[in-house]
Amino acid sequence: MTSIELLAPAKTADIGIEAIKHGADAVYIGAPAWGARAAASNRVEDIGRLVRFAHLYKAKVYVTVNTLIFDHELDKVERLIWQLHDIDVDALIVQDLRLLSLNLPPIPLHASTQMDNRTPEKVQMLADLGFPQVVLARELTLDEIAEIHQKCPTTKLEVFVHGALCVCLSGRCNASEALFGRSANRGECAQVCRMAFDLMVDNKTVIKDKHLLSLKDNCQIDHLEALLMAGASSLKIEGRLKEADYVKNVTAAYSEALNKVIAKYPDRFCRASSGHVNLHFKPDVTKSFNRGFVTDVSRPDANIDTPKAMGEPVTPKTVLHNGDGLCHIEHGKLVGFRVNNAETFKPKKGIQYYRNQDIEWDKMLSKPSAERKIFVDIDVHDDHITMTDEDGMTATVNFSPDFELARTHQTENIRRQLSKLGDTIFEPHIINIYTKKNHFIPSSQLNAWRRELSSQLTEERIKFYPLEKQVHTPVSMTTEPPFELTHDRSVPVMVSKYCIRRQLAICPKEDKSFSRPVHNALSLRLANGTIFRLDFDCKNCLMKLYLP
Repeated sequence: MTSIELLAPAKTADIGIEAIKHGADAVYIGAPAWGARAAASNRVEDIGRLVRFAHLYKAKVYVTVNTLIFDHELDKVERLIWQLHDIDVDALIVQDLRLLSLNLPPIPLHASTQMDNRTPEKVQMLADLGFPQVVLARELTLDEIAEIHQKCPTTKLEVFVHGALCVCLSGRCNASEALFGRSANRGECAQVCRMAFDLMVDNKTVIKDKHLLSLKDNCQIDHLEALLMAGASSLKIEGRLKEADYVKNVTAAYSEALNKVIAKYPDRFCRASSGHVNLHFKPDVTKSFNRGFVTDVSRPDANIDTPKAMGEPVTPKTVLHNGDGLCHIEHGKLVGFRVNNAETFKPKKGIQYYRNQDIEWDKMLSKPSAERKIFVDIDVHDDHITMTDEDGMTATVNFSPDFELARTHQTENIRRQLSKLGDTIFEPHIINIYTKKNHFIPSSQLNAWRRELSSQLTEERIKFYPLEKQVHTPVSMTTEPPFELTHDRSVPVMVSKYCIRRQLAICPKEDKSFSRPVHNALSLRLANGTIFRLDFDCKNCLMKLYLP
């Protein structure tokens, strides 16, 4: 039986808690420093609060310490890792292999996608170094994932299933550092790929002011079964800068989709955490921020008109509300506006509108929108009551059977009082009454026992949470000096599976009518005048950008 985890992002501890409530089996959250999203750092105390909540459901918390580490920072990072160990974090997601040379606590390490993990050899090397879980590069095909799983069957493979796609191979983007001194590998990406460019051929402008590197978002919600069959065991939603409404909706949507797949293979797959989710809304990934979707991440597409969210297409069946945000493309640019009066709004003919903000949807998600419960069975005997959860943990209260006999049957009142678990993490599944005598037990006493049982069982779940340990022996690691220290102009500032020539339908591999020498002379120019030379490695389907 393979445990499958749905891994959701957490900008903050509170958002992480919402992710778990909405179906996440694990969440990943930024450390106070050295996380690949500098704008999404969190205090150790707040991460601890998230850990305590997550562990009630056997859900895991991974903390990102996945930037490059400079030499003078190593001691501080080591102290931080010990602090994270002391609050029972389940694992760290790391990029810099030199962390292995530190005196680390017994905490599992996961290999960040920033390591550019795309081959069986790389994954096996990381497994040999002690990484039990590896975050694969986003651009891999199903066949490539399956090959890695076949050759590294004991390594857990983490795969991105939703959210923003980097145009560059993970960990191979130096553009932000080269232009602005803001390193993507240090968590300070300036998102050069979302900026507008001019495309030039032989120094002549042929396309002006377009977002030629801004990829559409990843969406694998209809392909989860294929990913599981290929060997993925952790399905990761991108978005550590996203707010709660995004995380609630997308997590809930993928949790429901994953449950349907697992229901088809009950003897092969199971969810990695406990409990079930009761949603108060119908999730829909098209309602949350997206730039349009791609499903084949090995051949990504760009939305060259805008890097912003388009939203859901407006159709004659769309019910608009006052205050909704609509947009459309006009003269190659995104134009947005608010609907002041939904009843009188008349769409112009020939224009496809998109709703990128649904006011009523936002209001709904701003309120409590889900609860997560753990089923319990309650067995009532003459001198004790037990409460057993779905993981087999049990709480018991004992009492003296010296109550008076009742004049009326007490079974229904006992069931009613013991089932009132609404303010706890538990939900009654079966209540068995095994009493031989019809004692009169006051409702106040039943309620007190119920509270004691739920409190005791909650403590049991925390006390016996199966925290994994991994002992580390310091290993001396040497790595090449990063671009951040060398600024070597011979190193490409981007290496990408995305290809502008394929995007513009002038790929010489796909259409032999195009002359390769002519279309090799391409370059991109930013508004500030910076020019990137394009180099095409057609054999490996890679595009590289260099500064002159």
